[in-house]
Amino acid sequence: MAEKDLTEKILIGYNDIFSDIINVLLFNGIDRVQADSLEDKSPISQYKAADNKLHEEERDVFKLWKDGKLGLALYGLENETSIERYMTFRLLGYDGASYRTQLLSDDEPKVPVISLVLYFGANHWTAPKTLRELVELPEGLEEYFNDYKINVFEISWLTDEQVRMFKSDFGIVADFFVNKRKNPDYVPADKRTIKHVDEVLKLLSVMTGDNRYENILTEEGKENIQTMCDVAERLEKRGYDNGYDNGYETGRKDERIIIYKNLIKDGVYTPRQASQKSGIPEEELS
Repeated sequence: MAEKDLTEKILIGYNDIFSDIINVLLFNGIDRVQADSLEDKSPISQYKAADNKLHEEERDVFKLWKDGKLGLALYGLENETSIERYMTFRLLGYDGASYRTQLLSDDEPKVPVISLVLYFGANHWTAPKTLRELVELPEGLEEYFNDYKINVFEISWLTDEQVRMFKSDFGIVADFFVNKRKNPDYVPADKRTIKHVDEVLKLLSVMTGDNRYENILTEEGKENIQTMCDVAERLEKRGYDNGYDNGYETGRKDERIIIYKNLIKDGVYTPRQASQKSGIPEEELS
């Protein structure tokens, strides 16, 4: 579990990825946050629970956005693959701890804390997004109750326009999940060069539960993978080899034809190039 949690955090921990996510999701694609203006902050906070013991809680990624010496905001990003009913409670605790920490620095300006949940599930987020939805509020206390809301971004449901705004590897990740949600049999055909190959494929493995993406790294080496088209080819080859070994040659060939037809349709290959790559006669791909 610890290794899984770490894998989820590594990619979005890069400043180019982190700033890109903030700029697209919060500033509609405007480059407000520069990668070099971000400073890592400790994601761990401590608190005393009812048992009077000291406990720790850890955010996924936490950074300070600075303009010179002036702090502008603290950003926290949380990765989620499933819907968590009490996410509001969790983030309220994180944000409260971050504000409490600022009390220890009397000489520094206080900054807002902005928390975002990156949800990668294929179904819409249905859990409460406000504190008011989770508590039983006695009549007459409405005026005095301070509500709290969370910011959940459904990555698989981003619009095509939003996906195009990303300039980092997160655009490749978002494109993958949007297409997977639309079509579970989607074959990656993204021709953009992946900068953080290892981290992207490990994130896909964790978020999809499909270890093949991570296994490709071991078998091929990240230096041999530059785009998601390369990933699709490796997956296709592994599937074909496994199918052939188990006596499913005909069925695997049909799947390979579908894969390469999709790659031709998306402009990745011409029919001739696809035939040369796959060994499938060109007339079967047209």
